[in-house]
Amino acid sequence: MTAVRGSQGPADADHARHLLRQMLRIRRLEEKCVELYSAARIRGFLHVYIGEEAVAAGVLEPLAAEDCVVATYREHGHALLRGVSAGAILAEMYGRLEGCCRGRGGSMHLFDAATRFYGGNAIVAGGLPLAVGLALADKMSGRHRVTACFFGEGAVAEGEFHESLNLAALWQLPVLFCCENNLYAMGTALARSESQTDIALKAAGYEIPAWAVDGMDVLAVEEAARRAVDAVRSGGGPHFLELRTYRFRAHSMFDPELYREKAEVARWMERDPIRLLRDSMDAAGQLPAETWETLQADVDAEMAAGVEFAEAGTLEPVEELTRFVYSERTPGADQAGRAAG
Repeated sequence: MTAVRGSQGPADADHARHLLRQMLRIRRLEEKCVELYSAARIRGFLHVYIGEEAVAAGVLEPLAAEDCVVATYREHGHALLRGVSAGAILAEMYGRLEGCCRGRGGSMHLFDAATRFYGGNAIVAGGLPLAVGLALADKMSGRHRVTACFFGEGAVAEGEFHESLNLAALWQLPVLFCCENNLYAMGTALARSESQTDIALKAAGYEIPAWAVDGMDVLAVEEAARRAVDAVRSGGGPHFLELRTYRFRAHSMFDPELYREKAEVARWMERDPIRLLRDSMDAAGQLPAETWETLQADVDAEMAAGVEFAEAGTLEPVEELTRFVYSERTPGADQAGRAAG
């Protein structure tokens, strides 16, 4: 794994503050989601990203606006950093029309074409073939875009993982595969489901350049992602990052979390990605106390505004619940179609 940066801190203090802010935005959004879920303000399934913030913040940083992003059901942070507002995300979870999917998708199905954010995919490994399709369309159209596809290590056990990597390599497609390896999938330790636990090595078996990265170090993640994105965009074909990270909370709000020891969670929490970067910047004199306080206040205000927006949202009228579900046919349309054929 890539080593954590030393006590000298990052060379560019402004950029480091930007990354710190991005991670804090994800953390505060997820904490707000937990709070609202516990108060029964939002319902359904909820999978939070607390502990994994460095992955989304680091990988999304080198992507361009025209690139595509495909994520999993643990995607609130990816959507937020991609440009979907906290208000639109929370309104979606409230089931309001002002949500990014008119309140019809909920937590696991965030989607926003304007920011080229293509899910939120609830099916394990479901986003991988989608990413391959997007990249194939870009290559056939001569567009120099990159499709970043996020998935957990649990997806490695699915056939779509192997099919997607094989086709991406065979056709030399512009895909950046990003495996968020938090070690437990839903609740099964990686070593209990995979005979080979080095996931980057699996990807290399498809002749794809692949390497593992310390997913708790946002600077290491960004450096690796920038290198990979540049290679993919310049025609180097698919690349693969295994981002070794850890979720601090249970798999979902329904998970009793009986499969891992509390001491293990505590050890990983000592490497909180937000604290790692903040401590590094403190040691280098790059983060005065007042700057940190202002940053927190700004992020808290953003999330409070998002909640207010969602709370004021509109419920879809009952008479429109079948909209987008059933196709309305005009009387006689079938006969007219057959006659025309």
